[in-house]
Amino acid sequence: MTVSLSRVESHLKVTGGAVYAADNTATAYGHLLTGTIAFGTVTTMDTAAALAAPGVLAVYTPFNPLKLFGYGDNSTDETAPVLQDNNVRYHGQVIGLVVADTFEHARDAASLVSPVYSAQPAKVDFAAGVPTATPTSSPVAEVLAPGVTSIDAALAASAVTVSATYTTPHQHHNPMEPHAAVAVWTDDRLTLYTATQGVMNVLTHVARALGVDQSKVHVVNPYVGGAFGGKIGNWAHVPLAAAAARALSRPVKVAMTREQTFAVSGHRPPSYQTVTLGSAQDGTLVAIKHEGVSGKSQSGPSMENVANQSLTTYASPNIHVTRSFVPLDVSAMTPMRAPGETHGAFALESAMDELAFKLGVDPLALRQKNYATKVPNTGNPWSSKHLDECYQAGADAFGWGKRNPVPGSVRDGDWFVGLGVATATYPAGRSKSTMKVRLQADGTAVISGTGADLGTGQFTVFAILGSQALGIPVASIVPELGDSSLPPATPAGGSTSTSSNGPAVLAAVDAAKSALLTQAAQNPQSPFYGKTPTYNAGQVSADGVSMTFGSLLTAMDSPAVEGTAALPSGTPKGYGYLSFGAHFCEVRVNRWTGEPRVSRWLTVVDGGTIVNEKTARSQILGAVVMGIGGALLEDSRVEPDTGRYAGANMAAYLVPVNADIPPVDVRFLNYPDTVFSPLGARGIGELGIVGVAGAVANAVHNATGKRVRDLPITLDKLL
Repeated sequence: MTVSLSRVESHLKVTGGAVYAADNTATAYGHLLTGTIAFGTVTTMDTAAALAAPGVLAVYTPFNPLKLFGYGDNSTDETAPVLQDNNVRYHGQVIGLVVADTFEHARDAASLVSPVYSAQPAKVDFAAGVPTATPTSSPVAEVLAPGVTSIDAALAASAVTVSATYTTPHQHHNPMEPHAAVAVWTDDRLTLYTATQGVMNVLTHVARALGVDQSKVHVVNPYVGGAFGGKIGNWAHVPLAAAAARALSRPVKVAMTREQTFAVSGHRPPSYQTVTLGSAQDGTLVAIKHEGVSGKSQSGPSMENVANQSLTTYASPNIHVTRSFVPLDVSAMTPMRAPGETHGAFALESAMDELAFKLGVDPLALRQKNYATKVPNTGNPWSSKHLDECYQAGADAFGWGKRNPVPGSVRDGDWFVGLGVATATYPAGRSKSTMKVRLQADGTAVISGTGADLGTGQFTVFAILGSQALGIPVASIVPELGDSSLPPATPAGGSTSTSSNGPAVLAAVDAAKSALLTQAAQNPQSPFYGKTPTYNAGQVSADGVSMTFGSLLTAMDSPAVEGTAALPSGTPKGYGYLSFGAHFCEVRVNRWTGEPRVSRWLTVVDGGTIVNEKTARSQILGAVVMGIGGALLEDSRVEPDTGRYAGANMAAYLVPVNADIPPVDVRFLNYPDTVFSPLGARGIGELGIVGVAGAVANAVHNATGKRVRDLPITLDKLL
């Protein structure tokens, strides 16, 4: 049953009671030293002045390193362990750590360190590398109809074709909370407080980096001030804080500056995509060819396969995608909200709009005509799909039928007004999860697992599911997460938190109920000794006697009873699993200045069961806001000579503020996907950003007649 509740931890957050990573105390403070060349080596580092500065405890460099090992295989971190060689692989790489008795002393002393470099030519220009891009290990995915020899043959046989290239820049996560770590050693045991999307990721990687047993590491991070994928990885500050604290025998805190987060903690790579669509004269798609090129840092393995979006979105008998990358001497790439899908959908959704315009048909009608009733690249049925209802409900609520198809024909004073639409899809998956439910004698229930709440609402989801399954008030549920001593639940990432941990909560509740009833029947102090009691709505009953589980535990002189459930990853084979949505937007473009403004927005979502409508709406709202930022504002440029991200601050790297965002209407269909899981909830945290930039670009074209294919859509491109 869907409810709409405020976050259960909201009071702590608004009153300052929630303890974030950097809120934990330390007696020493580290400041990161970062390199200022794009590629080469550090030949010397003069640290004498820094070591003599007030309060300085140590200066660590490649010439005086803290011993660290690599993480091993990982998809989100840097490959090379920090400070273990004198190579500089990108501008902004950590090349040292100054530790002092205060943050100010550490920062000031860091400015006194004088590195000398031997610079070498660097590859930092993504566009220049596109013509010679390197194919990935799986460079081509293709489906061809019987008798069709190639995708180009299918396109040549199409009555109508469109082809265009779309580009997107580097983008940066910029969560409100910068990265930080506080490391505390007690004898040979480490307690680490760090901002992360998964405490177990930190535990395993830091233990390996430090060369200690995992049982000696305890990671704590219940509250996260935003992440968007940037806190999946363990960046340089984490092992450095831990190693420095061990070396100095005192707690050490290392927090990144905002500028450092642009390079040190990963980012979304740029993309270059060519989409070619072929259709019959009535708009039926005949062929989709999507060639995707992404940037890839040579310092880490992560990249985005942007063309994959075209494999599963629209019905077509012929689909061909290519995947390649440009190796770059820039900071490591890492997942950023809907990696691959965000940029991929911008290209595909723009191309669909261009095809509709060339055909002279309504762009929503074109999407409806090419609705995929089965998974396009496999032919499998969907586990559940109601995207057609998203289209229709959205069109009716938004007034899409009043859209004028002639670009530039609608004006409101000095503003051109246009409407745009786009499809949103995102893979739905389930990871392995273990959850524990502890029924306590005071009538409360503790629901615990190592999951993370990035503002996504996981605390509240635990509370709601526990309340519904146990039949007790939400206020009687105590959710616990973000602590590596808890059962290993699914971390936050890939929109799998609720879809994976939710079913595990329900299974753990069943296990706790079973343990309670077993004890009730076998404990001589129990009123139900020797009977067959049942559980319903917080009450245990048998033979006309009923009492709360708290009263029963008290009667049995038992403080608590627990149940744990471990569910595997994966879903039933033979189905396609996606979450779906439709975006509708209105954009105004000033006729004199070219300024684009989003003035209305509606998103309709088919994400399976919606556990908590209030926090789910916040997830979609936040994703839409982030997508509008990518569409209109965010533009990270790399200086060609230095490899530096120009404008690595919140004044120059623009993200949306309240004045940029209109009221956003979010609606949910709430059809449980019982093939996917008993709970029926698929992921939605990343779904909401997919297609946003495409919808904006399509509305801009409808308003002005100008097609912008290079993000962001800034006024200079519209003048």
